[in-house]
Amino acid sequence: MPTTTVALALAAAVLGLLAIAMGFVLGWASRKFHVAADPRVELLQAALPGANCGGCGYVGCSEYAGALAEGDTTVGLCAPGGGDCAQKLADILGVEVTESCPYRAVVHCSAHRDQRLQRADYDGERTCVSANLVAGVQGCTYGCLGFGDCAQACKYGAIEIVGGLSTINYEKCVGCGACSRVCPRNIITLVPFKAERMMVVACSNADAAADVRAVCEVGCIGCKACARVAPELVTMGGALPQINYDLYNPEESEALESVLEKCPRKRYLFVGRPTAEDLAAVADEELPEAVTADFKTTVDDTEWRG
Repeated sequence: MPTTTVALALAAAVLGLLAIAMGFVLGWASRKFHVAADPRVELLQAALPGANCGGCGYVGCSEYAGALAEGDTTVGLCAPGGGDCAQKLADILGVEVTESCPYRAVVHCSAHRDQRLQRADYDGERTCVSANLVAGVQGCTYGCLGFGDCAQACKYGAIEIVGGLSTINYEKCVGCGACSRVCPRNIITLVPFKAERMMVVACSNADAAADVRAVCEVGCIGCKACARVAPELVTMGGALPQINYDLYNPEESEALESVLEKCPRKRYLFVGRPTAEDLAAVADEELPEAVTADFKTTVDDTEWRG
């Protein structure tokens, strides 16, 4: 037999033996390291809306479904799915749905473009992220820039820019939090809506009163009048008031009204969907155009450049 033929036969035999050996190794490994798939994961994922918005704190619906199957989280975290989705997830897992308040986005600024002082022309890229890097775009380094990064991020069409201010449509907002994640000034947060309409602080300016007046016609001046009349409901975080939503009771109208009445700049607003009673009560009044706000947020964790 020629030498070349012998070499080829030997090589083929070696490769065959290696293939058989690898087959045994892979077979052993598949049995040794096999992880049984939980059949509930597919059911859970099918029950989720597939928005992959990240509002639940997980990368997407599939990761959230896996965490649910593992028992690492709760069923009420899917804002787009709402209560019906939570109930479907609970039925699959055999658990009860715990009652919780839906979260909705709020904007901690209510100053429209013509109410912002010390404004400058901006010819750069028309995004909030870019404008925030430029000094002097507007005097208030805490206020809404109004270029609509949040509106672009919202998959539900719940945000539009009105008069240079991000404005939330609560008929469409599902509380996914996409808007809050893209806002470079961190002035959009999620608030637990214990009622259709919630009182919020519509300002984020943490500067002293004189500095606020110099840059905004309506900004909070940190007078603390609200905290004095309702010390349990409102506390001061530096120069800014903060509403304690754990103690917030929509039925305690006296405390809420006293806070609204005492604010000299009228930076406490009710946002959300008005009830029939709300509409009837203010039928003859001119309502403010400003929108939204919570307060577990300040702008403290942002590195300001403009």
